[in-house]
Amino acid sequence: MQQYDYLIVGAGLFGAAFAYRAKRMGRKCLVIDKRTHLGGNLYCEHVAGIQVHKYGAHIFHTDNSEVWKWVNDITPFNRFANSPLAFYKGKLFNLPFNMNTFYQMWGALTPEEAMDILEEQRQDILRKMKEEGVQQPRNLEEQALSLVGRDIYETLIKGYTEKQWGRKCNQLPAFIIKRLPVRLVFDNNYFNHAYQGIPMGGYNRLIGGFLEGVETRTGIDFFSLQRQWDEAGQVYRISGDQMEVSCRQIVFTGQLDEFFGFCLGHLQYRSLRFEHETLLVSNYQGNAVVNYTDAEVPYTRIIEHKHFEYFGQQVYDLPHTVISREFSTEWKPGMEPYYPVNDQLNNALCQRYQALAQHEKNVIFGGRLAEYKYYDMAPILEKILALDIR
Repeated sequence: MQQYDYLIVGAGLFGAAFAYRAKRMGRKCLVIDKRTHLGGNLYCEHVAGIQVHKYGAHIFHTDNSEVWKWVNDITPFNRFANSPLAFYKGKLFNLPFNMNTFYQMWGALTPEEAMDILEEQRQDILRKMKEEGVQQPRNLEEQALSLVGRDIYETLIKGYTEKQWGRKCNQLPAFIIKRLPVRLVFDNNYFNHAYQGIPMGGYNRLIGGFLEGVETRTGIDFFSLQRQWDEAGQVYRISGDQMEVSCRQIVFTGQLDEFFGFCLGHLQYRSLRFEHETLLVSNYQGNAVVNYTDAEVPYTRIIEHKHFEYFGQQVYDLPHTVISREFSTEWKPGMEPYYPVNDQLNNALCQRYQALAQHEKNVIFGGRLAEYKYYDMAPILEKILALDIR
């Protein structure tokens, strides 16, 4: 029986970065994943010279210089800046909401003009809510309307959000949109962070760097394995058709509720479906990400992967391109979970599972699924750096 300090379940960002730190401290790790590849949702597929983000667009962004140095020491990042567009009924709008957006929406030429229109629409909504006896927004629709008014809500928020969550905006909790960024400058950079980019050559290089020298096995479903403590209650013995190992601790990055056999019920997620297509044109939409905010369009966005790594005239170096249409759907068992539905009901159920997790002294739960929390990539790495790995 092979012996390890850590059995890491899931070869995504949390699992790979944990393995990197543990190895540097002299610990022996085994990383397993039920998929046939490493990298989790960061996995990129090389298609005719283009790195395709197989499970959706991932843009790294942070203000943490330590994290930025860490990932760039693993593999250099490029200069990509996320500047998405919104397509609504034949018109394009810049995101996030900024002076370009307000010019496209109303022809506003100055910040003062734009602010006057925004404030007029906001006050109109707040006045109607007050007349109805509503003191605080009761749902996402009222929250969004009170923040940015009706024009932006109807054009750029409503249809996209209802497709994304599969529910009407007036049935979604207000806290999903705590605030909406409004910039009175001509700045299309989606993030305000000091550092942002994408690994040159794709995210497989980042994951590969984290896992260099670490033993990995793919195509192994953790839940098909038998787990039991040794007689002293200090070592896990794990066995199955494909492996027989022991470890001091398990690092679990999968679904929190699945770890406990869904004994308290299922947590809810949103899932995604992608339609990938290679086109014999050099430049399909001129941008990496275009959101489709019209409710009549079934997909939420189109990603053109070339623009993550080819800039300016470089996009014409290849006579073809790869696009992905992204469809949001309700998660069901057997599908890949992407986004936790952090409403009041699910958060209450999550807390009950977390109480069970506290009794698992030799299991570390980490990542979006294991913590039932929507994480960007940089905060995941900040958590890894803060962990006391022994």
